Amino acid sequence: MDFKVYASSSSGNLYTLSDGQTNLILEAGLPFKKIQIALNFNISKMDAVLCTHEHFDHSLALKDLAKAGVDCYLTKPTADALGLNGHRFKFIEPLKQFAIKTFVIMPFPTQHDAALPVGYVMHSQVTGEKMAFITDSFYCKYRFKGLSHIAIECNYAIDILNHNVEAGTVPLPMKNRILQSHFSLANVKEFLKANDLSRVAEIHLLHLSETNSDAERFAKEVRRLTGKAVYVAG
Repeated sequence: MDFKVYASSSSGNLYTLSDGQTNLILEAGLPFKKIQIALNFNISKMDAVLCTHEHFDHSLALKDLAKAGVDCYLTKPTADALGLNGHRFKFIEPLKQFAIKTFVIMPFPTQHDAALPVGYVMHSQVTGEKMAFITDSFYCKYRFKGLSHIAIECNYAIDILNHNVEAGTVPLPMKNRILQSHFSLANVKEFLKANDLSRVAEIHLLHLSETNSDAERFAKEVRRLTGKAVYVAG
């Protein structure tokens, strides 16, 4: 499988996943024109968009992608929060499996301040590979077998966040929201320790905070813990 990162921050998120036969967009949090440019104006080659929740840094271009003829998969509460309707919007439910061409996909609940946010496990019937995609969630209670790729938010480290609060650069209310809506380095490491990583080839760390993270440190700690190839989205 080929996983690509085009944008990964609170300013916007855009990723793609392909197994050579099916091409998926994961998140649509950039303006449509920027997505067109990022994908070399090959929107017509994309088979679907998977969206995790309604916040604009993940959903901004859904309406335009639907107008361009791309099916958009999301939960009904997410669509309602965005005021989206039409035949291109395909409503999914957590823990109910569905298929998009050669991918079998399982959405699962995540923990975020949104209507009904989800993550996705995507299993290619072509390559046999399986990716877990988790972003904007402070915790994941699920355990997955047979993963080959993991793409997971690693937004902050608690010591860096606490330092910034003490320095006055991060307000306390913002800290409290971060703690209840985003994955910390410590929770990412606990998630990885709880899962079978024997087949994992790549771990991608997503959605790092501009002020509360350290990309080099995060990659080093996850690499030391897992012994896997670790990539930091930037």
